[in-house]
Amino acid sequence: MDPLQSIAKIAASGMTAQTARLRVISENVANADSTGTTPGADPFRRKTISFSELIDRNGGGSLVEVDRIGRDQSPFRRDYDPAHPAADDTGYVNRPNVDPIIEMANMREASRNYEANMNMFESGRRMRGQMLDLLK
Repeated sequence: MDPLQSIAKIAASGMTAQTARLRVISENVANADSTGTTPGADPFRRKTISFSELIDRNGGGSLVEVDRIGRDQSPFRRDYDPAHPAADDTGYVNRPNVDPIIEMANMREASRNYEANMNMFESGRRMRGQMLDLLK
């Protein structure tokens, strides 16, 4: 396989993985205030994503793929709000275990990783163009 083509394939796998990561982060942020609807019900549980290495047998490169999307098992926040419909017998409401500051930091990291992969893809494309110009 053409080495420049494998650069594009590796960068594309990185962009696909970071796109999935951004999707998971956006779901977490969107549900940061989602509570249960019945007394004592569990709210939204933060999603996590993990990646794994995939060896490209044709190109010889290491690609990245989404391994699994899981749930963060850390405890829920509890707020005292006896008027809330999801309040338990003691007046406490379970709140999602989503920390918006952590999600924003993860979003920034995923965006930077996506950008780095895009730059690598563009560099490979430019190198391919330069090689074709030399062959003319």
